[in-house]
Amino acid sequence: MTRPLRFAAIGIDHRHIFGMAANLISAGAEFAGWWTEGQPNTQAGFLRRFPDIPRSCDASVLLNDPSVDLILLSGIPRDRAGWAIRAMDAGNDVMSDKPGCTTFEQLDRIKRTVAATGRIWSIDFSERFEVPAATRATELVKEGAIGRVVQTLGIGPHRLNLDSRPEWFFDREAYGGILVDIASHQIDQFLFFTGSKDAEVTLASVANYANPGSPGLQDFGEIALRSEQGHGYIRVDWYTPDALPTWGDGRLTILGTDGYIELRKYVDVGNEGTDHLILVNGDRCDRIDASNAELPYFERLIADIRNRTETAMSQSHVFKVCELALRAQEFAEKATA
Repeated sequence: MTRPLRFAAIGIDHRHIFGMAANLISAGAEFAGWWTEGQPNTQAGFLRRFPDIPRSCDASVLLNDPSVDLILLSGIPRDRAGWAIRAMDAGNDVMSDKPGCTTFEQLDRIKRTVAATGRIWSIDFSERFEVPAATRATELVKEGAIGRVVQTLGIGPHRLNLDSRPEWFFDREAYGGILVDIASHQIDQFLFFTGSKDAEVTLASVANYANPGSPGLQDFGEIALRSEQGHGYIRVDWYTPDALPTWGDGRLTILGTDGYIELRKYVDVGNEGTDHLILVNGDRCDRIDASNAELPYFERLIADIRNRTETAMSQSHVFKVCELALRAQEFAEKATA
């Protein structure tokens, strides 16, 4: 493939589609078109960002367009697996918003489709792939700056914005549960930074503490993970206070045998900007501005589509993140049943 990679979007129900498309364009890809069901409340923001991209009247037109190489999916979470399977069966590679699937049965069908078609099924774990500080942390870990990584501690607080949420947001079967949805980011980071291929879910819980009027919503969740390589603790919630100047104070602490790294990704109260990285080891105790680090996932995925390689993220890693998120969700809901 010598021409630019061309992609299309099916489903724009979640704002993550903005970053998925914009970062691919920045990496040299061309946005060929989009389709979505109805008029989701994200549509106005989408059109402001991509005013010249044509909307198709039929998703099948995009799936069967021989010039389209990659399909982006950011529809209602319960529908993403079905669209991914249709896209791969039509000969397309796929980049999905998280969660890529909401049930074990969906994950099994996706695995079978990947095996049968040889297509790529990737998930844009934006809390790693769209965060420059995570790129710099990756470099520091690879350089041995904190020794062997033995634990990650990831938190993913989000602002609820209750009045602007669509109906599916409050439907457990539609979004998959808070651990399947939000915590997939932190599971990805645990596996990646500890170098784990698998893990045991040793603790998981979900609750609705602040929104009794929306019984389908889970507004708090936590997970503990253990592998041969390390340990992980994850907390996610929908409690971001209105005074915080962004949607959530997402953080990641990476503990090594010789030091630690803390990422204050989106905000650091009292300091301006984003992508604050704190490095402490035997020689350094530094706050680093990591906002200029690159976002290599998108260029690497384009290269993988061209070369049929796995440099952006291995397929087995994607499958394992989804499996662990589903296992944790099941664990938590059985415990509270």
